[in-house]
Amino acid sequence: MAMSSLERGRTWSLPNILTYGRLVAVPVVAGLLFWPELHWVRWTALGLFALAAITDFFDGYLARVWSQQSSLGRMLDPIADKLLVAACLLVLVADHTIASWSMWAAIVILCREILVSGLREYLAELRVSVPVTRVAKYKTTMQLVSLGFLIAGPAGEVVLPGTVTIGLVLLWTAALLTLYTGWDYMRSGLKHVSDG
Repeated sequence: MAMSSLERGRTWSLPNILTYGRLVAVPVVAGLLFWPELHWVRWTALGLFALAAITDFFDGYLARVWSQQSSLGRMLDPIADKLLVAACLLVLVADHTIASWSMWAAIVILCREILVSGLREYLAELRVSVPVTRVAKYKTTMQLVSLGFLIAGPAGEVVLPGTVTIGLVLLWTAALLTLYTGWDYMRSGLKHVSDG
């Protein structure tokens, strides 16, 4: 099926370009985190991560303000968010920044993202939309802030002792919000599953 010129234009709109940039940032940030002992690499990873996190706010905001919303953008935006969070969590577990009991917070976050994504896909086939709640936005913000502290990790400890501890406390807070929003989405979605 041929794409209209309007759809082609929206494919390369600024909001979508910001989302593409976030997707490109995922392997770069994850790759930089493979050298946890090099502080300048950690700061570079944090800078790119922060830039990617900021685009998460601006792509949706600009798409709404400029009426440049597209189905491609609606699909890619949550994928970019989840990939950024998941990749960082996995590498931070691998380098032991997230260790011991705190790995459960990472597991909760990853499992919820997969469950809710599957539920959204199923409900989309039923033509049921699942709007993003305000608490879910707080959850995403908390995840990104906690990951920022954890990405700074050992480099951050030099500037602000307790950086990793702050990141882990925020990660657990994000995990609790993740459980709450996940249950909220599942409860809403299961009504449609049982109706079908």
